[in-house]
Amino acid sequence: MKLLFSIDALADSGKHCWRRQQNTSQWRSCTFAEPLQREDWRTSDLDEAANWHGKRLKKSSQGLQLLHRPGRFDFLVRGIFAHAVLHRLSAVPLPDKAQMQQQLATHEAGTAWLMYLNLAGQFAMLDTRDTPIIGNLRIAVRGDIASSPQYVGPEAAANTPLVDETYHRFIAGWWEHLQSSRTGIFIPDAKDLKPLADYQQWITNWQAENEQ
Repeated sequence: MKLLFSIDALADSGKHCWRRQQNTSQWRSCTFAEPLQREDWRTSDLDEAANWHGKRLKKSSQGLQLLHRPGRFDFLVRGIFAHAVLHRLSAVPLPDKAQMQQQLATHEAGTAWLMYLNLAGQFAMLDTRDTPIIGNLRIAVRGDIASSPQYVGPEAAANTPLVDETYHRFIAGWWEHLQSSRTGIFIPDAKDLKPLADYQQWITNWQAENEQ
């Protein structure tokens, strides 16, 4: 699995986007999450990408300038914000339902767990008491936080309708993640799902990006 991150700066209107260049004082105009070009800055270091993710920038006569990571209430402020964009340069797996079911079965109810798909397409559980969710680039697709035995633990793992629906929702989220190059995708509502076989075929046929 070969992954790289670039940094795109997106205006809140969505109409303008810029990508950080290898000459790190420069940014070029781009379409958000477009394929890498030769002079684009990139990194395989997830922590280095995360250091940029969510930071605020401003336009100046010298181009884009970094301000700071947004504060607690900066989501109310209009502006330009940096996004870590994932570029996949190798094939992707179809996430495994049996592995998801195993994750449910081996985690005890009573803790606020978040089930998620990591960047490798593997199911994992995150203890929300001590691990952040927002801005966590290790989370490709996330589900609901659950602590009830109806939704996590052996009882949940044995509930076939729940397992089937949850897996279907995660597969749909995985497809959205591949299409958007974004992390932290929230699984869609069951009412919005297309047939599972469609998602599986689309994922199987998905083409990795060519490295520049």
